[in-house]
Amino acid sequence: MLEVTGAAASADRFPVPGRPACCLMVSESKAPQDAGDRAKLVANESAKLTATYVNGVAIAILAVGGLAPVFSGRLAGIDFGAALLGANLLLCAMTSAALHWLGRRILRTLR
Repeated sequence: MLEVTGAAASADRFPVPGRPACCLMVSESKAPQDAGDRAKLVANESAKLTATYVNGVAIAILAVGGLAPVFSGRLAGIDFGAALLGANLLLCAMTSAALHWLGRRILRTLR
């Protein structure tokens, strides 16, 4: 099945004086040819979605668990202690890095 993009479709209806008529940009549908291709496509999209979720959790752990206490303590004038903040930041950074690594490992399963 062929489809025409919006900008190209309107170019022939509203020509610009002094410019040649635009040719239509036509692209074929990227539909999978058989059930095997469809299953591979679904598996790839599922892996990408899972990796994106895991990476989002990694970012949230670093931002909320590691960085927020540092900034909130500074702004509120609360002294949590450098050792406690450092240990918390290190733990959250290591957890975040491990989850990011897991997300990258998931992406290696793409076919």
